[in-house]
Amino acid sequence: MADNWVENLSDDLQRWADGRAEADGMQADEQPVDEQPVDVQGALLLLDLAREELGLAAAAELTPARLGDLLLKVFPDEVVAGADEVPAILATVDTLIDFLGESGEVPAGQAVALRAELDRLAPEFAEVVAETDTTERQAAAEVITAMMAADGVALDDQDAVEEWVRAFEALPEDERYARTEEYLRQAEELVVPPVRLAPEAELAAAARASALTAQVRAIAEWAVDRPVTEFGDLGGDDAATAVAELGLETPRRAAGAPVQDQSDLPEFDRLWWAALESEVLRTTGGTAVAGPSLADLTAGDDETILGVWLRLFDAVAVPEHEGEDGLDAIELVQNELTGVLIHLYEQESPSSAKVLADVLIEHVMAAYELSDGHAVAAAARQALDLELADLAGWGVLEAAGEGYALTPLGVWGVRELLLADGFVAPVVGDLAESTAADLVAGLTWHRQDTADEEIAGWLAGRDAEPAAAELLEVMRNGGPGARNLAAAVLHRMGPEIAPQLRGAGDHPLVRPYAALWLNQKTGAPIELEGREFVWMFVDTVAGMLETAEPSEAVAAALADAPAEVELGAMIDDMWRCEHPDTADVLTALGDHVPDKGVAKAARKAAYKARSGQGGA
Repeated sequence: MADNWVENLSDDLQRWADGRAEADGMQADEQPVDEQPVDVQGALLLLDLAREELGLAAAAELTPARLGDLLLKVFPDEVVAGADEVPAILATVDTLIDFLGESGEVPAGQAVALRAELDRLAPEFAEVVAETDTTERQAAAEVITAMMAADGVALDDQDAVEEWVRAFEALPEDERYARTEEYLRQAEELVVPPVRLAPEAELAAAARASALTAQVRAIAEWAVDRPVTEFGDLGGDDAATAVAELGLETPRRAAGAPVQDQSDLPEFDRLWWAALESEVLRTTGGTAVAGPSLADLTAGDDETILGVWLRLFDAVAVPEHEGEDGLDAIELVQNELTGVLIHLYEQESPSSAKVLADVLIEHVMAAYELSDGHAVAAAARQALDLELADLAGWGVLEAAGEGYALTPLGVWGVRELLLADGFVAPVVGDLAESTAADLVAGLTWHRQDTADEEIAGWLAGRDAEPAAAELLEVMRNGGPGARNLAAAVLHRMGPEIAPQLRGAGDHPLVRPYAALWLNQKTGAPIELEGREFVWMFVDTVAGMLETAEPSEAVAAALADAPAEVELGAMIDDMWRCEHPDTADVLTALGDHVPDKGVAKAARKAAYKARSGQGGA
């Protein structure tokens, strides 16, 4: 509608809220702990939803029936809110009704009817919000918000946010999906920690020595010129003969069961199909014949043998069992084996068989409909023990203390599977030739030890002054996380870059970090103003929140804070900080600071910041 009556009401609503605060004896910076200011922005959001989604041309058109539609239909569809936010939302609606009635925007009788309807709707509204407050919605909202931030959208600029959302929703569905998938490839969900890879010759030697290579080669050589069924496998008698003559163990075979077909010998069946998928074997005219990869297993060069071994590993590690009558425990475990391998890939230390089983069973319970979960869990633990034994024999796993770890060949193989599935899987040393911006982006996914190695390699390959100039440019143009990491790299550099740090002190986003560097590295420090120190603290925690859980970010921030800093006193002023992430940082502090008094002060300050009383 041409006339945005909500925007026209905004100033009146703000004046009314200010007047109400003064009438209650509350000053903007001295609010009693048990009092809450009017959420002006929240009230305007509700009115805007009524205008846009319900077609209201004026506040007077907000009838009790339309209030019901607004709260029970429009709000849950348009706003991601948690169940714990319901009381605050209802309080905002209540004060909005006060404003509409006292300002004359709605007749007095209509205001009374609206409040009565609000009281009636409150329990149902709470239920609706709880039902829609799902993990999927929260995750989707976080992804969209992160995508906007990655595109440079200021999240506190409502017009910019709405413009981005409109443009995104106007894209064809397949393009929206592609953009989201591409973003997720750069985000934690599809990124695994960096690893060190062994030299190709060492990996190839391990592939040649792998029991997987030996078993498949032996089966293929035995099977050449043998008859196969119409399905491409051996008959039961031939399969049993092969197992006996090759000495292949079959612990998964049902005890005492006759071998009617090849599938009754699960170990042989798995290796047979792996041989076919990797073209070590082929079938033609009802007969098994040598495939082109059989010779490669014997005489191939390092690159070739690794290629064949990887295809074999892919076939046995990702069997993709299906069945209309359900899957047994062995098939369930094999279907989920890649999750176990990824878990091992991501760990800094070995994992016990019990931990691996717990991880696997938790996923199985969530992903499958099971009639007897306890029985399946017990059987799955036994099935996983067999898988771990096979993986160790194939050279993928090795015993490490009381647990398991991936071998160098296992690390390489799992990484190749991850890359094929679209994961970002960095290798230590990849960033040595990168730009400063790419270095900082890549360091996001490194642990401390590998990050130190990457930084040392990057600095060793370039002169100090141009390297510092690149890093300072990243700090000027990047977000909090990028500034944190660029500053960490600068702190690894010596006094030769001091002039550049002094020259960068006139940029508001860089000055606090430059001052800190100069204070620690030179005898001519720059004094930080109190508001600058607060800004840098907010910026640091905001950077941590980009990749860490809030509890971890707060713990790290508290551990790194100087001993002389009194957090409670700083929080009292933090809500005024001119940083776009101030409210989020205060919320994290309020939720995770151990001191209850400080946490309460942080929650109160977060409310002030979100209500528009803080800085921009």
